[in-house]
Amino acid sequence: MSGHSKWATIKRKKGKLDAERGKIFTKLIKEITIAARDGGGDPMGNPRLRTAVAAGKAANMPAANIERAIKKGTGELPGQRYEEYTYEGYGPHGVAIFLEVLSDNKNRTTSELRHVLSKAGGSMGEGGCVAWMFDQKGLITIDKAQAPEDKMLDLALEIGAEDVATEDPDVYEVYTAPTDLNMVLKGLEAAGITSQSAELMREAKTTVALDEKGAEQIMKLMDTLEDHDDVQKVWANFDIPAEVMEKLQG
Repeated sequence: MSGHSKWATIKRKKGKLDAERGKIFTKLIKEITIAARDGGGDPMGNPRLRTAVAAGKAANMPAANIERAIKKGTGELPGQRYEEYTYEGYGPHGVAIFLEVLSDNKNRTTSELRHVLSKAGGSMGEGGCVAWMFDQKGLITIDKAQAPEDKMLDLALEIGAEDVATEDPDVYEVYTAPTDLNMVLKGLEAAGITSQSAELMREAKTTVALDEKGAEQIMKLMDTLEDHDDVQKVWANFDIPAEVMEKLQG
């Protein structure tokens, strides 16, 4: 399981996702706005907007919030202008870090993120230094209470998913090709399955195994990066062995 997926599991255990719902909405609104700005306000003709709206619905974002974000993107309502950037670097223990950012002030964001990485014992790198370590995929999470495992496996693969991870005790993680995310979402919805989240993610090709101290350091860094207002997504190539996970969750 990728580092990001491990981190998502830990956050679910800590109840962190619900506590951060307002921050999640803020990040989703930025993504919806820029998707509408760049590709138009019709989700049917704008795949990126369609994915962003689906993610908003999966996070239970009110329809009115989604509508306002789209109108800000198309210029029907006033709003700040954000630009997209990616940052690459390293955390402690040589863990690769890939950041997706939406910012209205690149210089400020660059300075702040460099400081965060440096303070954690890492460093900012040049563009391309770690991107090659990750493959892009679609990820849909589904509450396990909605369907037994054998049914979910059969359904997901039948409608075009690449894989279904079942290790998490609470959710299924359905992986797709990036271009198939919306197709699989629609297939699940047609079968009466509601998703908790849907996103384009980056899966590490190789991972760095961490001991308890290293895992705590990385978790703290991930927390700090995800709390930054401009950071949309954080990807990292760490792995936490099962016995270390048990201690952290205990």
